[in-house]
Amino acid sequence: MSSESTVDQRAGVTAPAGFRAAGITAGIKESGNPDLTLVVNDGPLTSAAGVFTTNKVKAAPVLWSQQVLTHRSLKAVVLNSGGANACTGPEGFQDTHATAEKVAAVLNAGAIDVAVCSTGLIGERLPMAAVLSGVDKAAAALASGRAADTAAATAVMTTDTHPKQAAATHPDGWSVGGFVKGAGMLAPNLATMLSVITTDANLTGDQLDTALRVATAATFDRLDVDGGTSTNDTLLLLASGASGITPTDAEFTALLTAVAADLVHQLQADAEGVTKEVAIVVRGAASEADAVLVGRTVAEDNLVKTALFGSDPNWGRVAMATGRSGANVDPDKLGITINGAELLINGLPAKNRSEADLTGRDIQVVIDLNLGYATATILTTDLSHAYVDENSAYSS
Repeated sequence: MSSESTVDQRAGVTAPAGFRAAGITAGIKESGNPDLTLVVNDGPLTSAAGVFTTNKVKAAPVLWSQQVLTHRSLKAVVLNSGGANACTGPEGFQDTHATAEKVAAVLNAGAIDVAVCSTGLIGERLPMAAVLSGVDKAAAALASGRAADTAAATAVMTTDTHPKQAAATHPDGWSVGGFVKGAGMLAPNLATMLSVITTDANLTGDQLDTALRVATAATFDRLDVDGGTSTNDTLLLLASGASGITPTDAEFTALLTAVAADLVHQLQADAEGVTKEVAIVVRGAASEADAVLVGRTVAEDNLVKTALFGSDPNWGRVAMATGRSGANVDPDKLGITINGAELLINGLPAKNRSEADLTGRDIQVVIDLNLGYATATILTTDLSHAYVDENSAYSS
C-alpha cells in the first residue's frame, strides 16, 4: 500500500463510490437496540466474493450466501443481530430465503443477488415479522456518508462495545471500506463473525476472490481470541466499479489487506473481557504451517492467557504450549522473549522472568524455534474475569 493511503476509522462501507447503507432498529432484539443492516451496491458492477466459517455446523444464512456467491455477484447484503438462525432446520433456511426475497423485492432485484448474514444466540427462529418490516425500514433509510456507515456498523453489534469500521483511498482515486463485528467466538478459518467490505475499483468477482483469500490469510485468519469458530462467520467483499479505475491485483490486495488489518486490530482491542492485547510472534519455524500452529496453540492456551491477565511472564507455560502444538520443535533450540526480555535461550533459563514488564496493555511473546526461516504472528487477548462473567451470562 502506498504511504499516501491512510486508513480512516471514521468511514466505512459507503466510502467507496456506488454504495449505500442503513442500520436500523427492526425489533429483533428485546433490548430495542439497532439490529438490522442493509448494504446496497448501485454499480455499475456487482462483483462479489466471500469467505465463510469452516465449522461443520453452519447457520442457514451461511448456507444461503455460499450458494448465491457461486455466481460471484451481489446487489445487496442484509445482516441482522439478535439471532444467529443456526440449528433451526429447514424452517430457518426458509426464513433466510424469505429475507433475501424481501430485500430483492424492495430493490427490484433477484433473491440470488442478495446475501444474508445473522449473528446472535444459536438455536432460535428469528421473529420474521420484525425482520421483513425491518427490511422496508432499512430500504427507506438507505444513505451514504459517515452517518450511514456508523449506523450500518452499529446494527450488527452483539457483545461489541462500539462499532468498528475503516476505509482507505488509493492515490489513484479508488477506495476500500467496510465494517466488522465480533468480540468473542473469534477464531480463524475464515475471517471473523460478520464483515462487509466494499470497493469502487473495477474488478471481477474472481479477482476479488483471489485478493480476499490473500488478505484474510494475513489478517482475519491470524486473530484468535478464544479458539471458537462461529457457526455464522462471514466476510463479504463487493465491488461497484464506480471509480472507473482498474488497479493492479497487487495494488488492490495491498489496500484491501491494510483495511482488513485495521479492522482486525479493532476486533482485538474490543474482544470480550480484554485487558491485554497480545501478539504471539513465531520465528525460525521449519514451515509457515508450523509457525501458525505454534502461534495458535499458544494463543488459545488458557494457562498462558490467564498468566498474561495476571501480568505474569510465565515462560514455562509458553514452552509447554509450544511443545504440545504438534509442530516441529527442538527443546534444545527453543527461545522465548516476552516484551523484550529474553527469558529462555536454547532451551535453558536466561534472564529472570521479573525483567519482563507486563503491566501495560500490549504484550509481545516471541518464540524462536531456530529450525528454519518461516515466521507467523497470531493476535490474541488474555483470559480475564470479565470474559468469564460475560460468556457465562450471554443469552442474546
